[in-house]
Amino acid sequence: MLFVRPSSPPPCLAAPPPPLTRPCPARRLLPCVAVAAATGQRGRRRGDDDYHATIRSLNSRGRHTPRKSLGQVRTRSARRKDNDRPVLGPFEVLIRLVSSPLFAQNYMLNSSVNEELVRVAGVGEGDVVLEIGPGTGSLTNVLIDAGATVVAIEKDPHMATLVQERFRSTDQLMVLQEDFTKCHIHSHLSSLLEKNRKESSPTYAKVVSNLPFNISTEVVKQLLPMGDVFSDVVLLLQDEAASRLADCSLRTPEYRPINIFVKFYSDPAYIIKVERTNFFPQPNVDAAIIRFRLKRSAEYPLVASSKSFFSMVNSAFNGKRKMLRKSLQHICPSVEIEAALITIGQPVTARPEELTMDDDL
Repeated sequence: MLFVRPSSPPPCLAAPPPPLTRPCPARRLLPCVAVAAATGQRGRRRGDDDYHATIRSLNSRGRHTPRKSLGQVRTRSARRKDNDRPVLGPFEVLIRLVSSPLFAQNYMLNSSVNEELVRVAGVGEGDVVLEIGPGTGSLTNVLIDAGATVVAIEKDPHMATLVQERFRSTDQLMVLQEDFTKCHIHSHLSSLLEKNRKESSPTYAKVVSNLPFNISTEVVKQLLPMGDVFSDVVLLLQDEAASRLADCSLRTPEYRPINIFVKFYSDPAYIIKVERTNFFPQPNVDAAIIRFRLKRSAEYPLVASSKSFFSMVNSAFNGKRKMLRKSLQHICPSVEIEAALITIGQPVTARPEELTMDDDL
């Protein structure tokens, strides 16, 4: 077990930031704060979420650098018994640890970010929350503290076991060692939600997750059409992806079929930016919190078939630089497309990125 405490930490590292209680304006920057060392007080969950607890969790089942290199890590406050062994501070320790090829995820070091995710989702007593990729369990801990029953889906068997062992004393956690993109969410949540209905508790689940950046779009596509199960989806995504999903202007290269998909199934909102330096290992990009309020099926735009509608949208964007009367002529004659464009007040030369979702309908 490795503890690294600087003797005189600079002010920005001396303590975790206070919980955020006020609504956050869009695109506000959440500052980088490395959470301070555990206080050693018993009975407090907060200490489990700090910088050292993350390292302890990752080291606990073999995800660490070789013992020889760890043996050279010492605090600046420790006395040096010889002049040959280096004395490293906490960030040097992080760099040494992250050099291990076993690290493939970005773990959250700042407990205030986890608290903000839970606050934005409005998680309270009795809520059923789906967490995708719990990692070391830092967000899981905040969710349980808020009174939620957490269903955590973890693909990595090592991390699934770690989270199970960490929370073995609570009955508020169910860990499923599965690939989220292949699991059956309805079957896993149905019994919990049915129990809530009988007890007059919340009848819709919520999703709160710090997602791996490389699967975020795939996960969003799977979650948003599930308004019959979830009321809110709150995710920590790559900042650029969150900005694009929440608010993408017409007539820009970033306007894509996914934007129409998101608007069809939800009301998205960009909440707050999170600097990359809050993660371990540090990614090359910043992150952001985004919230999707899912629509019920009765609130979906009126289309004959959602499958046919999105097939048409994808066809239109496959020839994005082409006029719609050209890119969709395999669906219906050009004259009919031109007539439809005139009906909605668009020129017959319109391109897909120039139309809103209502225009597409």
